[in-house]
Amino acid sequence: MSEPGFRFCDDLGPKAIMHVYQPTLGMKGIVVVDNVAIGPAIGGTRMAPDVTLEECVRLARAMTFKNAAAGLPHGGAKSVIFGDPAMEPAQKEAWIRAFAKAIEGLTDYIPGPDMGTNEAAMAWVRDEIGRAAGLPQEIGGIPLDEIGATGFGLLVAARVATDRLGIALEGSRIAVQGFGAVGRHAARFFAEQGAVLVAAADSSAMRCDPNGLDVAALIAHKAAGGHLSDFGAGAEFPRDDIIAVDCDILIPAARPDVIRADNQQRVKARLIDPGANIGVTHEAEALLRERGVLCLPDFIANAGGVICAAVEYAGGTETQAIAAIEEKIRRNTAEVLDRAERGKLRPREAAEQMARERVAAAMRYTRFD
Repeated sequence: MSEPGFRFCDDLGPKAIMHVYQPTLGMKGIVVVDNVAIGPAIGGTRMAPDVTLEECVRLARAMTFKNAAAGLPHGGAKSVIFGDPAMEPAQKEAWIRAFAKAIEGLTDYIPGPDMGTNEAAMAWVRDEIGRAAGLPQEIGGIPLDEIGATGFGLLVAARVATDRLGIALEGSRIAVQGFGAVGRHAARFFAEQGAVLVAAADSSAMRCDPNGLDVAALIAHKAAGGHLSDFGAGAEFPRDDIIAVDCDILIPAARPDVIRADNQQRVKARLIDPGANIGVTHEAEALLRERGVLCLPDFIANAGGVICAAVEYAGGTETQAIAAIEEKIRRNTAEVLDRAERGKLRPREAAEQMARERVAAAMRYTRFD
């Protein structure tokens, strides 16, 4: 779906849009390099059968804002591959390698893992073109999915936001939509702080228990290849009902535009802490604010993964990555909420204002041929 007022081009970018195709394999993909004024762009490579150019453009802009807001020396980009991420492993490797070769000349783009790709995929990319972030630990990477970098960042952002709302993390009720690499770690980190996971959803179903689901058991079930539809505990509901669960904190960590103007009235949470980019439309955010729901900007709250990737790309350590996530997301969440309060703005408006200022300052030193 299109956001109201969505445009492909504006004063920030995109710098380049590349369509790639490998006819022998049937592999098709798109890369959008949005802005590189601050530095070479880092952005994930997403694999899904229903991705679109518009989605890629919007995600690339989110990465520009995310990297600028986090104070990283990188611009923003995104790439998508049109395919089923559950395809046969040898075929997937062939597709990823073909995609990498096709973008070899796009030297100001550094691919990273995203929905449907992982550290192994980034190892194949680096093997082909010599650059990638989010690599396996065996070849110098920081295991961001293993340590749960994005999920940890969501916890850091929530600590700041819950203090403003007067919600105690211990005993708070959370619901996680998308129990994958981001959602499962978010659930784990929040549970370690005493929060109660009352609902979780994946592509198959939602499981809900007001008394709390066993987070460790649910993670183990998913790691063994199970789905929420065959998880033994809690009541089963349609997956999309997750947004209507009675909870304090809702963590959407799946596809774009899951909370929209036409369904935002179902949200009962007091805080939305987005684990996925563009999971809440701008129109929905405005309506949620009118109802007193605080929606943290996605590119502020879920920046843990790209912060980790940037530290890795610069040769840093896991300890340095965790410290950077803690410091940057805590500081930026507080600054955005302070700007929003001073200017009577939605948090997203305040966050975009902050990110645009940083990108614009860098663009003053950039030559455009």
